[in-house]
Amino acid sequence: MKTSSKVGLVVAASVALAVIGSLALKWSERGQGRLPDGIVWGNGRLEADQVDIAAKRSGRVRTIAVSEGDMVARDQHLAQMDVAELEAELDRAEAQVSLGHEQRAEADALVVQRKAELRRAEHELERTRSLRKQGHVSEENFEIRETTRDVAAATLRAATAKVNTAKRQIVAFMADARRIRTQIDDSKLVAPVEGRVLYRLLEPGEVAPAGGALLTLLSLEDVYMEVFLAAPDAARVSIGAQARIVLDVLPEYTIPAVVSFVSPEAQFTPKQVETLTEREKLVFKVRVKIPSELVKKRIAHVKTGVRGLAYVKLSPSLDWPESLNRRIPPELFE
Repeated sequence: MKTSSKVGLVVAASVALAVIGSLALKWSERGQGRLPDGIVWGNGRLEADQVDIAAKRSGRVRTIAVSEGDMVARDQHLAQMDVAELEAELDRAEAQVSLGHEQRAEADALVVQRKAELRRAEHELERTRSLRKQGHVSEENFEIRETTRDVAAATLRAATAKVNTAKRQIVAFMADARRIRTQIDDSKLVAPVEGRVLYRLLEPGEVAPAGGALLTLLSLEDVYMEVFLAAPDAARVSIGAQARIVLDVLPEYTIPAVVSFVSPEAQFTPKQVETLTEREKLVFKVRVKIPSELVKKRIAHVKTGVRGLAYVKLSPSLDWPESLNRRIPPELFE
């Protein structure tokens, strides 16, 4: 029985070592083991920017047209705020514009009248001046005619000022109407990017504060993976450098990508790097972005949070090894 137990332990240990060796070999193949010099790698997960959909002003939510998980296109209608109060304000502003035009018409008519009165006063003054020279009109009558002319001129200036005031009021009323129309337009919330609804934070009938988010979208127009490279490697990485992404769920295929960002500042290795020697090093964050045209072809299947590895070429003259040139076949997503 003792001999049999020992044999069993030896067999179990051998199997365990074989499994560990196989896993180590696979990790080595996915990591640095068989990579040529000039290609570096790091682990990370697919990420995308989050976009909050919020109303500019406080108000009650009338409708929300999407649910969590829904795919949305750019400029697609998402939600509508209640605009009954704004519509009433717009009616008032438009009525003020109409009233302003009526006041302008009245002021224009008054200017025409005052101009006629001034012309008549000037004519009477000239006639009186001629008669005064002939001695037929007294100096007092001449002064009365002169005063009448001055009063008519002042009245015309006042009427002209009313026209200018009416013009400015119309401009102000029209600007107020445009402002309210803009607020009504802003009450219809649309998607600024193509993406997926991540959170639905409010429901119809609830009151949203000014700037408060109703929905959160996951933008799928910019899908990337962030990895951390040691300083000597990061120093050789250039923006636009070719990269490859290998996801844990599809380890046999690679996704083409490019380097879109290299942090200008070093930091300590993140906690997810599990070895002490790696955590003691300073690293640089590098963002590897999947081209938008590739994302759009399979946008309905894009999932953020999927973990994997990103490989970066330090020299454009290098060729990718065969293991990193296996593209994902389109039929996997049909």
